[in-house]
Parts: sequence; structure tokens; C-alpha cells
Amino acid sequence: MPGTSIYLFVYGTLLDERNPFALYLKNSCSLYKRGKIRGKLFDLGEYPGAILQPVGDHFVHGSVFLMDNPDETLKKIDDYEGFGSAHIQPNEFIRELTEVETDDEPLLCWAYLYNKPVDGHWHIDSGDYMKYIGI
Repeated sequence: MPGTSIYLFVYGTLLDERNPFALYLKNSCSLYKRGKIRGKLFDLGEYPGAILQPVGDHFVHGSVFLMDNPDETLKKIDDYEGFGSAHIQPNEFIRELTEVETDDEPLLCWAYLYNKPVDGHWHIDSGDYMKYIGI
């Protein structure tokens, strides 16, 4: 069905199993494969934010999860990411269908992207948040 996906791309605190929402993903989804999106990753303080840049040689690295129950999973992660009409507008993060590059195929995945100016935030050159924080 156009406009939807059973895949979720995560690149930040949702990869850190000390986070209860990361444990939720681990227990309710299947880790599918590693992937990357064309864009830049920024240190926002307690978490990172990714912005898309379709042209260029910067990537944000993360993991693709296969969601067993996409509606339930996205609702729970929407709340975690502060996305949707029930949250302060404009949302700090927006959920968008994004092309994720993997070793063998591109996948259309949901991803939470930073929705505010990045001025003053440190660019994480490696594009890998887990390496950046030493995990």
C-alpha cells in the first residue's frame, strides 16, 4: 500500500537498550538489518536529530526494525518522539517515509526527523550516534 511501511529506521536513543522504549522495540519488533539515510546527524543534548539531505555524501547510520504491529508501535513511538497533534506544535520531530540504503536493497521506512533549525547544534561527523556516545 502506498504511503505506509512495516519498517522503522532508528538512529539514536532508540538503539540504546538502557532506554525503555528501545527495549520495547527489541521485544515487539524484529531487528531487520543495518541501514543509512542521506542526511546529517546533530547532537541536540540528550539525544540526536537527523535531517535529510538527498544530495551530498553525509549519512546517518542506524538500524531497520520490522514492526510486527505497525499501528501500535508507531503510536507508542510517536508519543516518545513527541510527534502528532496532541504534542506541542510545531513538533520537534516529524515522522516521514524515508528511503533507507542497506547492503542489498533500498527500503522505504518510517523515520523520525528533526523538524527545527540546527543552528548552534554540533554536527556528528560520523553520522553514528552509538559510536559518538561510546556504545
